[in-house]
Amino acid sequence: MTSYVLIHGGGGSAWEWHLVAAELRERGHDVVAVDLPSEDESAGWSEYADAVVDAIGERTGLVVVGHSLGGFTAPLVCARVPVDSLVLVAGMLPAPGETGQEWWINTGYEQAAREEDGHDDSPIAVFLHDVPADLAAEALKRGRDQAGTPMLEPWPLDAWPDVPTRYLLCRDDRMFPAEWTRRHVRERLGITPDEIDGGHAPYLSRPKELADRLEAYGNRKLRP
Repeated sequence: MTSYVLIHGGGGSAWEWHLVAAELRERGHDVVAVDLPSEDESAGWSEYADAVVDAIGERTGLVVVGHSLGGFTAPLVCARVPVDSLVLVAGMLPAPGETGQEWWINTGYEQAAREEDGHDDSPIAVFLHDVPADLAAEALKRGRDQAGTPMLEPWPLDAWPDVPTRYLLCRDDRMFPAEWTRRHVRERLGITPDEIDGGHAPYLSRPKELADRLEAYGNRKLRP
């Protein structure tokens, strides 16, 4: 049995994964979705990783999945517990010693964001444009503040963990545009990302398809 460890992004919560979690459980898998200490100004990357490791407990056969800002936390977990694979879904990819604030500049994201147009800057337009209206409204209602503390801390690993890794790019992502993301993944991980239709929140817009992808990753030993 595969145990999927689902890590949300900035200002998110474990709730965001509830549809994907239900799909995976129906297929006989174990799932743990974690609430990170996002609102705690005293919590840094170590505390974020602690929250995930504590939630994992004695589980084995782990596939660790990080979404968006969860890309900073997921590799820290992989460096602390044995995992079968790491999956980034529209994830941020930090470099050793890089702060979250530096990431925006170092990756060329700011230029890519300026070139992204055709919509307003509302949360619905940027993050949830392809999510059913009722789910989008619930997601906004459940949104949490994201403390700035971890973004000021240098990412603590000397290198990405030596575990089989996949990146799932969202082709219609307005937060992380597809062309920029392809380049970001090649530069930081040295791999070509897999791709899925949809925006930044495929766990709400395409939960079955996302679960299909995660299950496929869990069913084979991944190679870069």
